[in-house]
Amino acid sequence: MRVPAPDRLHGVTALRPSSDEKTQPGEPVDKAEQVTRRATRGRMTAAERREQLIEIACGLFAARGVEGTSVEEIASTAEVSKPVVYEHFGGKEGLYAVVVDREVQELLAMMRASLTAGQPRALLEQAASALLGYIEQHPDGFRILVRDSPIGSASGSFVSIIGDVASRVEHILAGEFAERGFDTTYAPMYAQMLVGMVGTTGQWWLDAREPARDVVAAHVCNLAWNGLSRLETEPRLTRGG
Repeated sequence: MRVPAPDRLHGVTALRPSSDEKTQPGEPVDKAEQVTRRATRGRMTAAERREQLIEIACGLFAARGVEGTSVEEIASTAEVSKPVVYEHFGGKEGLYAVVVDREVQELLAMMRASLTAGQPRALLEQAASALLGYIEQHPDGFRILVRDSPIGSASGSFVSIIGDVASRVEHILAGEFAERGFDTTYAPMYAQMLVGMVGTTGQWWLDAREPARDVVAAHVCNLAWNGLSRLETEPRLTRGG
């Protein structure tokens, strides 16, 4: 079987042979390339072909969106016929659903595993670091999730994950508000503000990639934490004139 030639198209990592399958820390995970490297030792199994198609589609969906990507392009990039894609996924929509579900599970697992602290500052730092870590390792996946449900929309995969994180933050904030004499009914709103700030900063950093991840996380937490430490119990808008 012929191995696909090297190529890269707006985040679509093509397949190039190498003896080293290891990914350096902080580098995006390129599973399609790793699967194809292993396949050079023999014919691809059905599982390896499925994995290859998922990773190729992930890159194309991230670059062009589901509407801008065709089954023919996915098949051509994988160097298979279109019926192979239909055999594994039933069509483009089925393949897209698998890609989205995989990225949702990956991000959700990373976020839930990271949110272990009980102190508000530590929890905020963990949430920021986990989201930025996912963006760093899975940039194509994050692009797909954000396109699937842009920040600010009422529903969608990314919004569901942000809501899950916000519920954890809300519980911590409610306790802090009660201790400081603030109205705890506003805790859910503040939780959305904090998590939303991290999410929108992550979208910006996805393309900027400077400064480094930990620096971005530290500045996000600096703004959020120092703002929280000086909250007014009854804030009012200041109006001139």
